[in-house]
Amino acid sequence: MKTIKWGIVGLGGIAHSFASAFQSEHAELVGVASRTLQKAYDFSKQYSIPKAYGSYEQLAYDPEIDIVYLATPNSYHKDNMMMILKAGKHVLCEKAITMTKAELDEVLSYAKEKNLIVAEAMTIYHMPLMQAVKKRVDAGEFGQLKMVHAYFGSLKEADPTNRFFNPELGGGALLDIGVYALSFVRFFLSSQPHIRQTVGLLYETGVDEMSSFQLLNEQDELATVTISFRAKLPKQGIIACEDAYITIMNYPRADQALITYADGRTETIESGETAQALNYEVDHLSESLLTGQHLTAMDLTKDVNELMNWAAKEWKMDWLFES
Repeated sequence: MKTIKWGIVGLGGIAHSFASAFQSEHAELVGVASRTLQKAYDFSKQYSIPKAYGSYEQLAYDPEIDIVYLATPNSYHKDNMMMILKAGKHVLCEKAITMTKAELDEVLSYAKEKNLIVAEAMTIYHMPLMQAVKKRVDAGEFGQLKMVHAYFGSLKEADPTNRFFNPELGGGALLDIGVYALSFVRFFLSSQPHIRQTVGLLYETGVDEMSSFQLLNEQDELATVTISFRAKLPKQGIIACEDAYITIMNYPRADQALITYADGRTETIESGETAQALNYEVDHLSESLLTGQHLTAMDLTKDVNELMNWAAKEWKMDWLFES
């Protein structure tokens, strides 16, 4: 069977995690690219990767590479993806996939024209545990789904110069951690919420620092989301059904869930491994290329992107839509 050849563009912290975890029977990491050749060379030596490039374009136009893992800052995603697609390569892009819905629409339209795959590196969609829990929820094992809740708080130093609060780098809690919380609730909801309320507080640079959401869909499933860059919160997700609720801690890469039934009984579900989270993404995308089946959850990505776009407009984050 063919081996899918991967490259990495953008060599920050998440790229190190991706490279150190990379292990797949049908995929190989063959090249990395940075804006400086020395950085790419040092990275390639650290992880025994054959090729290093001093520009993103050099990697994208290498005929040996099939797909690119894109790990640049949020604000560069759209332009970087368009360049990679024009070079004829598929893309797995770090979250949040784009800054706005208009950007995502442009990228996906071009990818469709070129018959290329674009996917968001949202671990939630690829974790075996999430698939196992969703299968049981959808089968009605716990009664009708009623509510989904997600919390995520990551305390950041109040420094307007760092990337978390820098609008030019796509900062703000929504694009960094909110995408996880919204992806969690949308993964379990039966459809996109059509009734929506949100409150957001902006930092002095204009990016959001904390917010809350209340969402309702046509099936009368209610979702709430709370995110913060100014207070620590657990990465906790709860799926509440008529006969039981399921609690998932550290839900972005969870491998265990606790079911609490109405009579007080509990059950633990275990599936997958947290340490393999990034490899599940590699396996799913590689399988898509090998089989021709699209396993990317792009419909969910588009729904979450649209929700974030709506919220940013509600909070009057005008800078996001000026470009």
